[in-house]
Amino acid sequence: MARTVSEAFGRPAIPYAIRPQSKVYSLLALAGLLLVVIIFAATLGSVPIPFAATFQILLSELPSVSIAPSSVEVLGGQLSLEVVRTIILDIRLPRIVLAGLVGAALAIAGATYQGLFRNPLADPYLLGVASGAGLGATVAMLIPMALPWMAFGAVPVLAFVGAAGAVTVVYMLARVGKTLPATTLILAGVALAAFLSSITSYLMIISGKELVGIVFWLLGGLHLARWSEIWVVLPVVLAGFVVIWLHARPLNVMQLDEEQAQQLGINVQRVKITLLITATAITSAAICFTGPIGFVGIIVPHAVRLIWGPDHRWLLPLSMLVGAVFLIVADTLARSLIPPTGMPVGIITAFCGAPFFLYLLRRRKGLAFF
Repeated sequence: MARTVSEAFGRPAIPYAIRPQSKVYSLLALAGLLLVVIIFAATLGSVPIPFAATFQILLSELPSVSIAPSSVEVLGGQLSLEVVRTIILDIRLPRIVLAGLVGAALAIAGATYQGLFRNPLADPYLLGVASGAGLGATVAMLIPMALPWMAFGAVPVLAFVGAAGAVTVVYMLARVGKTLPATTLILAGVALAAFLSSITSYLMIISGKELVGIVFWLLGGLHLARWSEIWVVLPVVLAGFVVIWLHARPLNVMQLDEEQAQQLGINVQRVKITLLITATAITSAAICFTGPIGFVGIIVPHAVRLIWGPDHRWLLPLSMLVGAVFLIVADTLARSLIPPTGMPVGIITAFCGAPFFLYLLRRRKGLAFF
């Protein structure tokens, strides 16, 4: 018997549909909220800067706009415009923008994985991306020599290679002929993640003085964000979002039943492979600079689905905006709670995400996932 998309996620069908016009307003409201959050986050730090001055400085970066004040009144005195511009544009804004990109990437990938596996508890790290990236980053930190030919250093490069390599191995292990069974894929991902994590744990034991850096990276953080990293992550996330959004309709149909989707002319296996590769690419590109940041890919898509419904045509862009806002707010808390060094943002997201994850488990008690 055919099921609705809502029933495919283990909850009753919504008795009324949210009008597309309301979702457009929601997208515009979230975009406006994102801009406000970016400006507000740029005002916070060891040197608090007034909101109005921050807004003027950011606006002055637009062509033919020059409204920035000559000096800015801060706690304890005045700072010249050049100093304040450096603080905002070169120190705080790269971290804020990278946080938004990573949050958007993880939310998009999480929504994609949840749709592919028809399981709201799926996250972007389900197939071993985090374990592979962690092993790659750990190996990079333990390399006794510098690698000057790597523009961003060895850590992000080997983290990306480890993340992509882990998913490739999972795919090769799980593929049966021309099919890709979801259950086999998940089991292979769990097994490989455990294996790679055990290697990482052994390397941490013998790492010596590098242990603190490894632990800090594995907890996820944005304290070393630079504009050069943003120009790498941005095109990958945007291109990945476009590819995934173009598959929103097939993804909607696959929530009902894969056989029905096949009968409706959808090449299910091709859609699976395309979405897995794309979601893995944006996740790997996002976390190779920051380390694995947990729970964003679980709580954001599911919260959006509860509020705006399961239609992926709207779920994906809404998740992207909510994920960006959520991680910017979480990172702002992370760098403000323990000044001046702050803490890894993964601690904040886990603190917020773990209770929500337990709520999901409690809410789905007794319901089938597949």
